[in-house]
Amino acid sequence: MTTTSPHQPATATRTGLRLSDVTLTFGDGDQQVAALDHVDLEVAPGELVAVVGPSGAGKSSLLAVAGGLAHPTSGAVVVDGIDLTGLRSRALAAFRRDQVGFVFQSGNLVPALTALDQLRLVERITGRRAQTSPEALLDAVGMTDRAHRRPGKLSGGERQRVGIARALVASPSVLLVDEPTAALDRRRSHEIVELLARETHDVGVATVMVTHDHDVLVHCDRVLEMVDGRLSPV
Repeated sequence: MTTTSPHQPATATRTGLRLSDVTLTFGDGDQQVAALDHVDLEVAPGELVAVVGPSGAGKSSLLAVAGGLAHPTSGAVVVDGIDLTGLRSRALAAFRRDQVGFVFQSGNLVPALTALDQLRLVERITGRRAQTSPEALLDAVGMTDRAHRRPGKLSGGERQRVGIARALVASPSVLLVDEPTAALDRRRSHEIVELLARETHDVGVATVMVTHDHDVLVHCDRVLEMVDGRLSPV
């Protein structure tokens, strides 16, 4: 079943994320295991799609393939009309740097850098100025008054806010979010996913969020379930 978005693209130049008949297998011969089993997925710009399912179902593999971190055994991964499976290593790394944003558990911030410098570092790595300034992005996620604090002086929710802002610095086409509420209490979990949904809609990025937290699904545009490497609507 193709899990196709009902949303229209938020911008004329972006078409979002599309996985077509994607399979990812590990092992050899009779020992092969399918982490992804003929997965079809479309996520439009400005849409937040949540993926739920048990541990070991293939959710992390889905994010890895969608972000160009893993090469599928078969199928196509297309972002804004570009098939990632057809890119060579250097071109894929550049595309991932410029067009794919990642938000990890606990933010995964650089300990020695302030919140503001986390975002400035992305500008330095990409070699181009962000369409929205780092200061404005921090303000958008409610972190202006924490801009000059290092991760050790931030709460778990604040680190996640900075992580979201950092992922948006390069104006990515796709945003991939891995368990953003794993270390947060109920109130802060809702705040983070509500913020993620708002930024997704406002910026026009195609967002896929993997989560075990069913309480926050109310903020998402669609919810899909992954079981044994297969994806289906909930």
